[in-house]
Amino acid sequence: MSEPQLSFTAFVLSLASTAAIHFGDLPDPISGQPAEPNLEGAAQMIEILSLLDQKTRGNLTAEERQVLEQVLYELRMRFVEVSQGQKSKIILEP
Repeated sequence: MSEPQLSFTAFVLSLASTAAIHFGDLPDPISGQPAEPNLEGAAQMIEILSLLDQKTRGNLTAEERQVLEQVLYELRMRFVEVSQGQKSKIILEP
C-alpha cells in the first residue's frame, strides 16, 4: 500500500503544529509533556512559513493561500503574546 500524498495545506498545518509545540501550546509528541516555550524555535517556524509564503506566491489555490495567510497571522500574534508573557492558546483548524 502506498503512502498518502502530503497536501500543501497538511504541510503548512504540520509546520504550524511544530510552532505550537515550541510555544508550549501542544504537548511534545515524543514525551507527551508540555514543553517550556522556545521562542527561538517558534520564530524559526514562522520564518520558514513566511519564506514558503514568498516563494509560492502566485502558485497556490485560493484555499491554500488563505490557510497559509491565516496560519502566519495567528502564529505571529501568538509570538507577540508569548514574548510578552501572556498565556492564550493557538487553535489550529484545517
